[in-house]
Amino acid sequence: MRLIQLSFPETVDTQPLLKSCLRANPVDHRLEPADDRGRRVLRLYFKTGEGQEAIDAIQGLLADTDDWRLVVIPIEATLPKIEAEEDAETSRKRRTLALREELFEDIAAGAKLNRDFLVLTALSAVVAALGLNANNVAAVIGAMVIAPLLGPILAFSFASALGDLDLMAKSARTAVAGLALGLAVSFALGMALPVNSLSGELVSRTIVGVDTTALALVSGAAAALSISTGISSALVGVMVAVALLPPSAAMGLYAGDGEWMMAARAGLLLSINVVSVNLAALFTYRVKGVRPRTWLERKSAKRSVFVNYAVWALLIIILTVAAWQVTVHDAALASAIDGS
Repeated sequence: MRLIQLSFPETVDTQPLLKSCLRANPVDHRLEPADDRGRRVLRLYFKTGEGQEAIDAIQGLLADTDDWRLVVIPIEATLPKIEAEEDAETSRKRRTLALREELFEDIAAGAKLNRDFLVLTALSAVVAALGLNANNVAAVIGAMVIAPLLGPILAFSFASALGDLDLMAKSARTAVAGLALGLAVSFALGMALPVNSLSGELVSRTIVGVDTTALALVSGAAAALSISTGISSALVGVMVAVALLPPSAAMGLYAGDGEWMMAARAGLLLSINVVSVNLAALFTYRVKGVRPRTWLERKSAKRSVFVNYAVWALLIIILTVAAWQVTVHDAALASAIDGS
């Protein structure tokens, strides 16, 4: 459950406010009388996944009112227990979805470009590069988990679904900065250390194919789904499945060693992962009903989503064709070697 608590001046007409909120079918509600400061408090209790309609109504009614505050508080337990009886149709239509405002706070935090983000990215890049070069699986997995690069990528898709240009610009800047930093750190290590060309972990980051796109698309959808439903712990597995830092580190290591062909292959894998995550996450957010509140904002977001769909779809087609060509080339080369 969750508690939506609204504090507002007593001058606000409570009849339309309460009527609009009750249309969202809260489990319980309570409207407090005005205190000595002339403020009233409305408390609304909703089941998990509900309450967005009430928040939208409150924002619409109080848009021209000053000095009001709405907070959302998760409820761990409540007594007596709520025995919800739903018919099959109602149960089918119910969506498990975090509130738009909750999603925005969580996702926007991952798009911040600050010292902690840069330090964590640099450290994870060192761990990934050394782990790849030493063929150390544990180190590579550790780097996948601690690398914060998935946050701004998902934030960009979320901002696209809402048509939020500010968040799109901020998350894009953070993602580019993180990927560039990881590439620079691994490039420096590639110049300073002898690159182990026999490392299976390193070589595996240069292997691409059609299945690479499929894995990245599914992982991107899973990441967006885990966030939109509030199950953020599932992101750990997604981070490992569609890791962005290891191919970036492999690209930097090979480039630092002068192995430009291998660096290009690792760059292709990185590009496929980034584009696939964006495309799949954008689609998942739309399916889950992540949309702006007002009609005007939705119209703007519709254009944003259309443009992003077109760009990401075109890019994924081009990259998948390139990956298929690489696969065909590798197969032909292996056949020629076997024949000789």
